[in-house]
Amino acid sequence: MHGRLVWWILAFGSCWPIALMPGFGVCRQLLEYIEAKGAADAQALAKALKCAPEVVVGAIKSIQTFENVINVAEVKQQLWQFTKDGQDALQKGSPEVRLMSVIPAEGIAASDLEASPVYKGLGDAAKPSIGQAMKNKWIAIDKSSGAVAYVRKVTEVPDETQKVLAQLQKDPSGKSTDDKVLKDLKKRKLVEQKSVTTYNVTKGSAFTTTLRKGEADLTADMLADGSWKSKDFKPFNLAADGVPVSRGTLHPLLKVREEYRQIFLEMGFEEMPTSRFVESSFWNFDALFQPQQHPARDAHDTFFMTAPETSASFPADYEERVKNTHENGGGYESIGYQYNWERSEAEKNLLRTHTTAVSARMLYKLAQQKPFKPVKYFSIDRVFRNETLDATHLAEFHQIEGVIADYNLTLGDLMGTLHNFFTRLGIHDLRFKPAYNPYTEPSMEVFSYHAGLDKVVEIGNSGMFRPEMLRPMGLPEDVVVIAWGLSVERPTMIKYGYSNIRDLIGPKVDLTAAQSAPLVRL
Repeated sequence: MHGRLVWWILAFGSCWPIALMPGFGVCRQLLEYIEAKGAADAQALAKALKCAPEVVVGAIKSIQTFENVINVAEVKQQLWQFTKDGQDALQKGSPEVRLMSVIPAEGIAASDLEASPVYKGLGDAAKPSIGQAMKNKWIAIDKSSGAVAYVRKVTEVPDETQKVLAQLQKDPSGKSTDDKVLKDLKKRKLVEQKSVTTYNVTKGSAFTTTLRKGEADLTADMLADGSWKSKDFKPFNLAADGVPVSRGTLHPLLKVREEYRQIFLEMGFEEMPTSRFVESSFWNFDALFQPQQHPARDAHDTFFMTAPETSASFPADYEERVKNTHENGGGYESIGYQYNWERSEAEKNLLRTHTTAVSARMLYKLAQQKPFKPVKYFSIDRVFRNETLDATHLAEFHQIEGVIADYNLTLGDLMGTLHNFFTRLGIHDLRFKPAYNPYTEPSMEVFSYHAGLDKVVEIGNSGMFRPEMLRPMGLPEDVVVIAWGLSVERPTMIKYGYSNIRDLIGPKVDLTAAQSAPLVRL
């Protein structure tokens, strides 16, 4: 077979021999029939070619792959089809006629009739066949003996039902059959009407009985030897879309994160390293002057590590100053929290609950550089909290933080910086509300009117780091640090129209949404 195929290719070039096509015999006969008749429908073709309609439809579909060889029009028809009982009636006779073969001239008891093999063989059509025989006045009921019996009233029983079914077989459309008869046959569940799709086939503009598949590509060899002149080429569809390019796509969170990053860089900020997801309680809480009895340090708010469970590598002199500040204020015009600070609590490892732990490390490092140089830092990365999951809360999310350390900064400097920052985000109507944070004083929550929600919403938190946090680090007394933070998820949800945060990030995210989502300009 392989050698024969090679011979055909050598002999015919681009010609696809009809003998190699699936169902080639039907395809050839179909084309020859159309050539002779000019047109035909699939049902007529099936009868003429003596094959099943589905084989003819398959041949039509195969020929349609060749441009304009045939024209095919789809036609929907309501045709009558036989049920299983209808097929039996057509081949063996109607149920009532078969039933009459059991009833003798003298009649038969109902019990004997029902016990007969013919009656049982009729199945569900048995009882209706008795009613049909009585309707035709072929039998009558006799109760003279005290039991029900059926008495035969006629000698011959013409099978009109079988004749009608035979007529319907020739004309499935039912046009040659009386509507009342069709309705009766349907009621008796011998036939059913179904919508059938058929096809009218006519000659196309390129009709031929020898199918030739056009060339799809113009090759260098064809140009070199001039064989392209004798080739048939498929028409080129210049409006067709190209194959989509496989590409990576930034997640909406990454797009918004990059927008925030560009704003910080434009404002002269330096990005802090944020790769340390696992942090010690010392840098996450104690260095921020957050007491060891604070509710945020409970297991129901924080994810504590089991391996490695603790970390003990803290700068010794800095640790001592932090301890004294917690216990008695450390001599910085503060009384501290008046409790016994325990190193074992500070050693506990956890998943960082905020990026302010990164800010604490950077400010301590800054304090060791002499002389002091004002800085502006920012960070954008993940933090982790033991939250109850719902449509607006996850156990991990992104936090944005901005920090400025300089001489003699005031609350006015913080408010002015916030106005500058949020104006670049397209948010102009800022409102401030006093708040409490363990490591900032004064502290302010930042609000703005949201037109889409038609209400004022919180968009961030801010404050000035307390002296009890900064002085143990070794920063000069007249150095003040202002800071603010907000999340990435909330503005991303607003910009992209998400109502559930789990549709934005997590295991239920639709990965294709990242490709279709636009680039948001804040």
